[in-house]
Amino acid sequence: MDRLGSFSNDPSDKPPCRGCSSYLMEPYIKCAECGPPPFLLCLQCFTRGFEYKKHQSDHTYEIMTSDFPVLDPSWTAQEEMALLEAVMDCGFGNWQDVANQMCTKTKEECEKHYMKHFINNPLFASTLLNLKQAEEAKTADTAIPFHSTDDPPRPTFDSLLSRDMAGYMPARADFIEEFDNYAEWDLRDIDFVEDDSDILHALKMAVVDIYHSRLKERQRRKKIIRDHGLINLRKFQLMERRYPKEVQDLYETMRRFARIVGPVEHDKFIESHACARTYDHLKKTREEERLKRTMLSEVLQYIQDSSACQQWLRRQADIDSGLSPSIPMASNSGRRSAPPLNLTGLPGTEKLNEKEKELCQMVRLVPGAYLEYKSALLNECNKQGGLRLAQARALIKIDVNKTRKIYDFLIREGYITKA
Repeated sequence: MDRLGSFSNDPSDKPPCRGCSSYLMEPYIKCAECGPPPFLLCLQCFTRGFEYKKHQSDHTYEIMTSDFPVLDPSWTAQEEMALLEAVMDCGFGNWQDVANQMCTKTKEECEKHYMKHFINNPLFASTLLNLKQAEEAKTADTAIPFHSTDDPPRPTFDSLLSRDMAGYMPARADFIEEFDNYAEWDLRDIDFVEDDSDILHALKMAVVDIYHSRLKERQRRKKIIRDHGLINLRKFQLMERRYPKEVQDLYETMRRFARIVGPVEHDKFIESHACARTYDHLKKTREEERLKRTMLSEVLQYIQDSSACQQWLRRQADIDSGLSPSIPMASNSGRRSAPPLNLTGLPGTEKLNEKEKELCQMVRLVPGAYLEYKSALLNECNKQGGLRLAQARALIKIDVNKTRKIYDFLIREGYITKA
């Protein structure tokens, strides 16, 4: 009974014959009644009727061979397996290297057969699509996503580009020298045989488990490097330098935590601190602009009275010097009220209706400041469902009498409601 062999074309990859210990060459015999592990014999030992322990020469058996076509009449099963192993070793797209490893097919034959039967085959289409969607979902949140190309860079060994990429080979997604590069050496002399004692078998399994843990650590480190875009170190360092000095120091301090929070969360954290300085600067600028508008309103209030204007200027000079105001503002009591404000040519006048113009003239308030105060009161009223005079005075930092007049006007005209 013919069966597909489960080993590669390399004789050293197959277990030895249980009779003569030579490497097995196809076809060979597998006992159907013994095992596991499988009891394998070469044709010479099988014809001599080799028996060992429980194995008897009259046991049923299977002929193991891969010398038959599977997907294409001109390709044997052994060549199919050799093609898949070569693509896995050399990387997809490196067809010349694949052909050199196979030895029996040309570069064009390898590419045509692989694309026809393993990429464009309808039998595999749905499976490949699901694998692709799963991979895209896995890498959707990476900070610097990797996109495969038809011709990835292949830097020569010890070139400047190779050193910049830390020996990374994009065509194979491997490094020339991996983390814990000699981890496989501990397994090179290990061979599981049926005669092993329980202690020896357990010891060998422990060595294999240790090797698996070292492989997991290698893959974990490689994933961190890919996800955070650390392969091209020079490009990564240039990206760091675009931050201010204090953010660079923070980046250096927080780098050790990047592997825990993930690339997207780490980049958001750094960017938020980089933007905080900009936010503080803009906030300070807004406060200065608001103060200037308030000062303009006060200047216009006293512009018609030269004495009051001089007092106001001296008072502002004391405030700017850090001193307490030494000259109180003159009271309006005992003198004639100021004339109505002339709104001609003032910005924002065209946005006022007649009643609002009259209010600004009587209160001596420039249209731009009135529109800003009106907007602030309307927004607060909408949030609270109503507004009290005390709340209005807390929002508008001007003369309380003017605030009262603006508040009463907006209530009377129906712009806001009392709380």
